[in-house]
Amino acid sequence: MSKPSFSTTFLVNHPAKEVFNAINNVRGWWQGEIEGSTNQLHDEFSYRSGEFHFSIQKIEELIPDQKVVWRVTESKINFVANKTEWVDTKISFEIKQIDNQTQLRFTHVGLVPDLECYGSCSNAWSKLINESLFSLITKGLGTQVFG
Repeated sequence: MSKPSFSTTFLVNHPAKEVFNAINNVRGWWQGEIEGSTNQLHDEFSYRSGEFHFSIQKIEELIPDQKVVWRVTESKINFVANKTEWVDTKISFEIKQIDNQTQLRFTHVGLVPDLECYGSCSNAWSKLINESLFSLITKGLGTQVFG
């Protein structure tokens, strides 16, 4: 049986459209240097956090107000032995209306406990999604979650 990928979920009192727009405003919540377009199907963008992490994401699925999926096409994580652990993993944002609230389920498909970066990467994602992206949606401004 395969081990589950890292996932986290939250609810907000904001419409799905606002959640969708915040996700696609990657510079507003993902700390680091981002180059390229982040809001159209087939766009590619790079992310860099100093010398620790570099990756390129391609937007593979973009369903307004419902879903965003990025595929990691390149990765260099310098604090683990296998620096390409993220290559061909997918980063998924699923948006669903539940009663009068909007649920966001974030899953990094392929980020499983067997990977060396799982502890650090899942902790970073948890902070980025549950603190910075949540804040961008609810207060209009992402938060500084590192350093």
